[in-house]
Amino acid sequence: MPMQTETRQSRAPLPVKRRNSMAAFQRQWPLYLLMLLPMTFFIVFKYIPMAGVVVAFKDYNIFQGIWASEWVGWDVFREIFAMPQFYKALRNTLMLNVFSLLTFPVPIILAIMLNELRVHWYKRVSQTLLYLPHFISWVIVGGMVLQLLATNTGSVNEFIKSLSGRPIPFLEDTVLWILTYTGAGVWHYAGWGTILYLAALTSINKELYEAAEVDGASRLRRIWHITLPGIKPTIVVLFIIQIGHMADIGFEQPYALQNGYVMDVAQVISTYVYTVGIQSAQFALATAVGLFQSVIGLILLLTAELISRKINQQGIF
Repeated sequence: MPMQTETRQSRAPLPVKRRNSMAAFQRQWPLYLLMLLPMTFFIVFKYIPMAGVVVAFKDYNIFQGIWASEWVGWDVFREIFAMPQFYKALRNTLMLNVFSLLTFPVPIILAIMLNELRVHWYKRVSQTLLYLPHFISWVIVGGMVLQLLATNTGSVNEFIKSLSGRPIPFLEDTVLWILTYTGAGVWHYAGWGTILYLAALTSINKELYEAAEVDGASRLRRIWHITLPGIKPTIVVLFIIQIGHMADIGFEQPYALQNGYVMDVAQVISTYVYTVGIQSAQFALATAVGLFQSVIGLILLLTAELISRKINQQGIF
């Protein structure tokens, strides 16, 4: 009897949830196999390097290595917060990101305009031209901006001078440089955002537009009451993500567009880390600034998520 009881227990059926999971894995194992590559990428290049954050708390010596270097605690952060240039770089980062945030509606407007076009070939050509700048390197964009807007040799100022006008210092005046920086960013990134919103627009039920048209709603009314509510979740998610990047800024765009005349507004955290941390071989300082940036970005992201859930009952998480 004990042996029969033990045999019956060993043959007990698996829980339903486990059986369903195993059956799903057997049916979709090629998809799980395909996921191994991106998972490996994130583990190797995103998660494992997080161990290097300890450099921010050490007197890092490149010859001793990360783990053998001496612990200094918060001394590196105290050194950073005592630098006036750090606060200027942080101010410039937030300022430029605020200007970029003001241009957030541009891809939404472009996507709605493209969606309203009825001539298909014109719509495809316009979409391609808008998306094309996304594939151009910021090094090339910086060269294009210099060739177009340089005070003495730029094509725009050459045209202005041909009309007996005075050249405009687009790249030398701080206010004009900020506007040029923002405009170049819109030209480079708006196409990518437009593609995302166009993808969201395809999920809206076409019957809603037909019913609204039968009821006599104008095109603007249909956009306001159907299109915008239909892409509202996408708008909220992308807006929260952009808020999370307020303390973060790419390296390529400011580095490609900055020059000696406008360093008071063009020196941002990413270029500051490169100049002070990398070029001067102060790796602990560069790591500490990056960690500070990440923490502030996380706080902003969670704050935007909380506010969005309070107001719109929608968010990322």
